[in-house]
Amino acid sequence: MAGAASGDLVSPELVELARAYGVAVDYWDQSGAHVDVAPGIVEEVLTALGADVSSEDAIRSSLAEARIARWRRTLPPTVVTIGGRYAQVPVHVAHGTDVRVWIELEDGGIVEPTQSNRWVDPVDVDGRLVGEATFVIPADVPLGWHVLKALSDGGLAESTLVVTPERLHPPALADGGRLWGFMAQIYSVRSRRSWGIGDLVDLADLVAWSGQALGADFTLVNPLHSANLYPPMIPSPYLPTTRRFANPIYLRIEAIPEYAYLDAKDRKRVRRLGKPLRASNQALLDRDAAWAAKTAALDIIRGVALSPGRQAQYDAFVTREGDGLVDFATWCALADTYGGRWRDWPEALRHPRSPEVIEWRVAHADAVERYLWMQWLLDEQLESTQSASVDVGMRAGVIHDLAVGVTADGADAWRLQDILAQGVSVGAPPDMYNQLGQDWAQPPWKPDALAEAGYRPYAEMLRTLLRHAGGVRIDHVLGLFRQWWIPRGREANQGTFVYLDHEALVGILALEAHRAGALVIGEDLGTVEPWVQDALRERGILGTSILWFERWEGGALRAPEHWRTDVLASVAVHDLPPTAGYLRGEHVRIRDELGLLARSVDDERAKDTAETGEWLALARERGWLADDVDEADMVVALHRVVGASPARLVGICLPDLVGDIRAQNQPGTDQEYPNWRVPLADARGRAVFLEDLPGAVLTAPLLRAISVTP
Repeated sequence: MAGAASGDLVSPELVELARAYGVAVDYWDQSGAHVDVAPGIVEEVLTALGADVSSEDAIRSSLAEARIARWRRTLPPTVVTIGGRYAQVPVHVAHGTDVRVWIELEDGGIVEPTQSNRWVDPVDVDGRLVGEATFVIPADVPLGWHVLKALSDGGLAESTLVVTPERLHPPALADGGRLWGFMAQIYSVRSRRSWGIGDLVDLADLVAWSGQALGADFTLVNPLHSANLYPPMIPSPYLPTTRRFANPIYLRIEAIPEYAYLDAKDRKRVRRLGKPLRASNQALLDRDAAWAAKTAALDIIRGVALSPGRQAQYDAFVTREGDGLVDFATWCALADTYGGRWRDWPEALRHPRSPEVIEWRVAHADAVERYLWMQWLLDEQLESTQSASVDVGMRAGVIHDLAVGVTADGADAWRLQDILAQGVSVGAPPDMYNQLGQDWAQPPWKPDALAEAGYRPYAEMLRTLLRHAGGVRIDHVLGLFRQWWIPRGREANQGTFVYLDHEALVGILALEAHRAGALVIGEDLGTVEPWVQDALRERGILGTSILWFERWEGGALRAPEHWRTDVLASVAVHDLPPTAGYLRGEHVRIRDELGLLARSVDDERAKDTAETGEWLALARERGWLADDVDEADMVVALHRVVGASPARLVGICLPDLVGDIRAQNQPGTDQEYPNWRVPLADARGRAVFLEDLPGAVLTAPLLRAISVTP
């Protein structure tokens, strides 16, 4: 049956096997149409999940194994519960055998769950009867990461127990008022002191200025995850090599303490490296040039010995971040030696736990430590950005962004290869962003393997990201519930959904955010069912509202007073042109030129003009826009619509402040459009630097529009 064509019937056994693995055999698309997934696609996804579907007999065997799998183990691999609620845990032992169960708490205490009277018939597993005893986790087990243990004649079994908060109550939202802030692609926000790319000192300056002078409560930035550190550097912040560690291209060289101790000759060498990049008026950002210069400068600065105190801080950082950091630094050093595609490395070096990798790391300790040191410097400068927000009284501060996944040949794909699915990539079905679907070329979590790992790689990523943050935005938050998996060799629209344990993923996200005192925003646009939005809201996770997409199911405008309250609302978003560009139809022009439209360009323009006109008409009806106005007045009026909503957070895209029209990204493209390489500019395409922002003429009108007085 493998390789069945679209239109072939899906057998009942394949349907049941797919359900057992959380694979959809049908779904409803964004337009409301019902779609049956081709059996061949279902089989290829099941294969990526480890099921054997090579024949009808194999499917039946896989189904039988799926039914019995949980009975083969004493405890579930991970148990995720909600604090304040009782939870039941099945414990499997030989029928009639006694078992003792206890919880070793994070703080060293012991709790013994009680056994319930629930009866479950025993099951034959490979010729022996296995019984199921049910134990009740007390409601008063504290939030945190604990260990669940079970001792029986079969030996000692262990499982990870995670107790998560019922609902997030971030301090930034405690007073019930509205928060506002700028939304910025920080690499594009250059100062005249940065080296061709906006950096972390630029971010700290943006935070301090907007918080002190304008009363901003937050600054939402693009993902700062590290890209590959060899040329050409992938420009997309949403296609990183790791989601846990930051990109050293964002370092401000002169802010490194050891820079002050360079001798005159070396300091001159560093200044010479940065000079050609400062205040560049190039039409597009050049990451490779910036990184080449910074790499050379970093190597010069690294020649300055750390003081005893600085050495102690560095050592503490490396210890805290543990094996994950060491593995990442090892990958970086290996990539410098063997190239960025780890599957092409010598076979013995293709797995991080191989003895040869350990030997290589020892033999090349200095090359590995170079990247450990860079991450420490980043950690210090990231801390400074959030400290700047605290100093000026921001309620939230820096809100970081978490990308959906990582590159298939990058550091995380190498480091976490045992818990990432192979032969598939994550993307999106056809939607408002791209009518042909999107393939992000990112390997997804393998759900069972992630659970076997106790969800720790996921938690460690969140913990590192939230360490110096007031909040986090989860890109494509639907990915915590289900993901669009595309088998290798298939088109972007030839995939299906794979369902994940969203209660575990959302719960762990809530726990780590609670511990960091951070708010969480989920980007819940596109094909997201209302129950998903409800589930997130119940856990205290904010949603996202973009003006252009706020319509009722039938297509009518959703008046601002009917928007959701628990959201971050804005006019624009990074996957669309700034507001002025959207009004000019830039998004239609780009998609037409790149062949991304599913209908004629004339039809698309007519539809876009009509839809944009509806929002402008609403603004006129409310008295927010006169008849004889210019483009800037329209931009302000559209922000007035957002300001009239009950949204808890309101964001202003920084390009709207200066009249920029160019899109940062066109979803579904790679080299066809200069994605993520567009510097901040005004309406005429002239470079705008960070020092120019206080003079932006739209600042006061936009703040008044969202009901904020500067």
